[in-house]
Amino acid sequence: MADNTLVIIGGDAAGMTAASKVRREQPDRKIIVFEKSQYTSYSACGIPYFISETVKSAEELVVRSPEEFRKKYKIDVRTMHLVLEVDTDNKKIKVLDKEKDEEIWQEYDQLLIATGGHSFCPDIEGQDAENAFGISTLKSGIKLEKYIEDKKPKSAVIIGGGYIGLEMAEALLIRGLKVTLINRSEQVMNTLDPDMGAMVSDAVRNLGVTLYLNEELKAFDLKDNMIKGVVTNKRTIKADIVIFGMGSAPNTAFLKGSKIKLGVKDAIAVNTKMETNIKDVWAAGDCAETFHLVSKKQVYIALGTLANKSGLVAGSNIAGEKSVFPGGVGTAVCKVCSYEVARTGLLEKDLKAMKIDYVTATTKSKTRAHYYPGAKDITVKLLAEKKSGRLLGAQIIGEEGAAKRIDVLATALTHNLTVQNIIDLDLSYAPPFSPVWDPVQTAARKLINDI
Repeated sequence: MADNTLVIIGGDAAGMTAASKVRREQPDRKIIVFEKSQYTSYSACGIPYFISETVKSAEELVVRSPEEFRKKYKIDVRTMHLVLEVDTDNKKIKVLDKEKDEEIWQEYDQLLIATGGHSFCPDIEGQDAENAFGISTLKSGIKLEKYIEDKKPKSAVIIGGGYIGLEMAEALLIRGLKVTLINRSEQVMNTLDPDMGAMVSDAVRNLGVTLYLNEELKAFDLKDNMIKGVVTNKRTIKADIVIFGMGSAPNTAFLKGSKIKLGVKDAIAVNTKMETNIKDVWAAGDCAETFHLVSKKQVYIALGTLANKSGLVAGSNIAGEKSVFPGGVGTAVCKVCSYEVARTGLLEKDLKAMKIDYVTATTKSKTRAHYYPGAKDITVKLLAEKKSGRLLGAQIIGEEGAAKRIDVLATALTHNLTVQNIIDLDLSYAPPFSPVWDPVQTAARKLINDI
């Protein structure tokens, strides 16, 4: 075995952040990265904007190429290599070289698993049809873009109304397709409370998307490995292409038999140092659990921000530093044409399940002073503990200038601030940017009356 070999499985956000950190701290260490695709260190979050042609080329989404990692950072990046098995007893992994169709065993001294997540799809015949796409990797985005260019599809059915489903609805509308979205819940965006989700559903309809709620995918109408229609419990919808937008699941199936402990939704269980239950094995990114700072529970949240942060912490600890990842509060934003959606913290259903006595307030105001040109509507919903006034969650829906206000509330959640603390914040004001009372403080002032 080579001296002190670090092997990393997965060459995107968490994996390459960790590899780069270890390289900075340990210039001579042997680092091998196995990546199943031909790309490393890219922005998966940018894929819908590549599909819409807002971003002109896939290369613009790549932060660093495999060649750059090899030459500039002396990191042995091996693309088109799929890890099939992890043997923690003997500290080695089985790897398939996809181009040579050969299997090898690679030994390691330390191992980081950063395999990310994949688009969730129910086990239904046709899920791998030629015109079915799960948008989770750059390769999948390039494949969809090529299909649109070559086949000129006229209609698309998106299954699932989460972030990726809504962002892809925008992208395909921009490309001129007729878009239908089916969602099994009563509203899109199940990361919002139903009343706020209803506002997003209305906004999506206003954009021209045909929206079918409370409908569940049952089957595909198939012919020659092509989906001709999407069959729900209520209807059959004709489709030239099908997009899976039902969220993501961790890529951990290959760990079966490895003795590495899995937790929520089969994500890898880790501590604050990103260590697994096996010595010398770490995990980070969308394949690992995250500690929720408000609920104080382990959760599965697939977000690029958390992947990069957890990758940095893992790399720091592997390099011998002492670093911890405290967790997150589930802050996320989404853009659907002119509408912006943001959320952080817990939902009402979470608080009910935890039996927390809470109060809520929802206010509608403007993103700028009402008299200033371009002022847009913004709706803010806050949730707080009734007795203490501690903020527990927040959601924002509006137009330009709405979404990033969630960062104030994410900061408040991270540091256990109360609604009164939010009112007291010395936030900036000028008519082009905000009313004299920022919308988040207007909501806090309404909520304080119930505390």
